[in-house]
Parts: sequence; structure tokens; C-alpha cells
Amino acid sequence: MNIWFIVIMLILSACASEDRYIEWEIQQPESFPKLTAIGYATLASQPSKDKSQRVLMAMKASKIAAYRELAEQVYGQELSASSKVNEWMLTDDMIQASVTGIIRGAKVVKSYPAGEHYVTELELDFSQVWALYQQNNPIQKIKDVTYF
Repeated sequence: MNIWFIVIMLILSACASEDRYIEWEIQQPESFPKLTAIGYATLASQPSKDKSQRVLMAMKASKIAAYRELAEQVYGQELSASSKVNEWMLTDDMIQASVTGIIRGAKVVKSYPAGEHYVTELELDFSQVWALYQQNNPIQKIKDVTYF
């Protein structure tokens, strides 16, 4: 039994040729889009009695809402829906939406109160995203192993 294992391993190792690495660079696009997103948060619904604390909380909430808007533009939004019908009447209708993604390189353009809301405007310049990507992944390598 051990002899067969050794023979099989020798055959498999003899079939492998020299390991090679293939390098390539991703080409830069001709133009880069700029995406914008606006997030809103109500001041009154923030859970604090102190007005300045409510403003800070609304600022943060509006920024998160703006990032969600950017993520929806970049990655799309996943929808899940269901409906129930009983005796030819709609008895239950449910829709859920979610988005998952990482946004890098966005900047806050404006952040300001507007009446009873706080507003944050974000911009995502894909030339900045490209630069960040190039810093993290300058050259891609794949190990190419050729077998007989």
C-alpha cells in the first residue's frame, strides 16, 4: 500500500513543470465618473435632551445615510419581497432592501442644518478610487503551474 502511494506521488511530481509567474497591470480608464450622494437626518428624532448633542447625532446620521446612498449607487441594492394572498385578497406584503459594500475615497462636500434636518453631501471621485486601488495593488501576479 505504501509503495503505491510513493509511486503515485513520484508520477505526479514528475508531471509538474517549472513554476512561472505572470504579471499584468490593469489599464487606467480614459475617464472617471464622479458620484454624489445626499444624506438627511431629522434633528428632533435624535435621542438626547441637549440640542447640541442632537445636532452632533444628526450630523453623524446624515453622513451614514449619504454613505449608504453612495454604496447603493456603486454596488446596487438587494431587494427581497414577498406577498400573501388569502381568498383572493392581499393579506400581507413585505419588501426588504439592503446594500453591502466598502466605500473608499469619498469626501464630505457640505454638511449643514436645513430647517428641522441635518444634511450631508458626499462626493466619490473615481480617479481617487483608482489611485487608492493602485497603491494597494500595483501589479497583479498569478502563479501559473503547467502540468503535462
